[in-house]
Amino acid sequence: MKVDLIISADDIKQEKILKKSIVVIDMLRATSVITTAMNNGCKAVVPVLTIEEALEIANKDRKKYILGGERKALKIEGFDCANSPLEYRRDIVEGKTLVITTSNGTRAIQGSLGAKNILIGALINAKAVAEKLISLDNDVVIVNAGTLGQFSMDDFICAGYIIDCLLRERSDIELTDISKTAYYIYKENQNIISFIKYASHYKRIKELNLEEDLDYCCQKDIINIVPEYNDGTITVSDNKDKRAVV
Repeated sequence: MKVDLIISADDIKQEKILKKSIVVIDMLRATSVITTAMNNGCKAVVPVLTIEEALEIANKDRKKYILGGERKALKIEGFDCANSPLEYRRDIVEGKTLVITTSNGTRAIQGSLGAKNILIGALINAKAVAEKLISLDNDVVIVNAGTLGQFSMDDFICAGYIIDCLLRERSDIELTDISKTAYYIYKENQNIISFIKYASHYKRIKELNLEEDLDYCCQKDIINIVPEYNDGTITVSDNKDKRAVV
C-alpha cells in the first residue's frame, strides 16, 4: 500500500487520484461537519459547489432537506446551518438529507471524482478512516482541502495523524516524501491545538469566536463511522451503524 498526499483542492491532478482510495480532509470544518451530521443520524449528505445548486436541490422539499455551509467561514443567508459541527445535532439532522456547500471542502470532494473510493476524514474519525483504508487494501491519496487553494497546517497535521493510525495497523506501508513529512509533523506535535494555533484558518475561526468548534474538531477518534462519497451523495461506508454519542 502506497500513501501519497495532495496539499490543497487546487493541486488535485487526475493522474494522481485515478483508481486510488482518497481521503478528503477539511477538518476546520467541512469534513468534521459531515462526519458529525452522519453520526447524529443524517440520512445522506449532498456536497455541491455553489449556493445556487444547494438552493435548487433543497427547495424541492424543505421537509426532506436541510441547507448547510459557509462562505468566508460565515453562515450563508437563508441556510439552516453554518459550518459548525456543533449545530448538526440529532434533533436537527436525524432522517434528513444535508445539502452542503463550503469554500474548500466540497471543492476537494468534487475534485476527487475518478478515484476508486472517496472517504471523508477528520481528526474526529481518523482511526476509523485508517481501518477502512486497511480493509480496502488499495493505494491511498490523502487530499487536503486547504484554504482558498493554499496549504493548510490543520489539514496537514490531520493527514499525519491518519498516516500514524495506518502505520500502527500495517508496517509495510510505503510513504511518499510529503506523506513522511506529514507523519513527522504529527509525531512532533501530537497536541494538535498547540500546533495549528499558528495557522491562518485557525486565526480566522478565533476571530469569529468559534473556540468551541476548534476544541471539538481537534479531538481524536470520538466518532467511529466513515462517510463515503458515491455518485453525488455521501452515506455511511458499508452502511455500518457504528455511531457514537457526541
